[in-house]
Amino acid sequence: MKLEPIRAYLLDKKGTVEETPFGPQSLVFKVMNKMFALVAWEEDPIDLTLKCDPEIALTLRALYEAIRPGYYMNKKHWNTITLDGTIPDEEIWGMIDASYGLVVKGLTKAQRKELE
Repeated sequence: MKLEPIRAYLLDKKGTVEETPFGPQSLVFKVMNKMFALVAWEEDPIDLTLKCDPEIALTLRALYEAIRPGYYMNKKHWNTITLDGTIPDEEIWGMIDASYGLVVKGLTKAQRKELE
């Protein structure tokens, strides 16, 4: 999977901004100043790190060799996915949606209202 479709999908999420707080090699995607995705775009293949429900994170790691505990992240709540073509695109889009949803769910009521 290439960078531009991933970037476009991430930026299409309501209220999403792209930043590079860790340097230009890591694209960080946030909603209401809370990170939900990190893309190591210079890696070949690209690594995508996403927030995940802890139980689902374990299941995904067991299902796919390309999914491992979040690199430099809380390994209970984050997965790093190597986009090597072994995971169906639909599954990746679903993981992105879930990550965004978890972060939005954790926002305050006022922040969620502002996001609407």
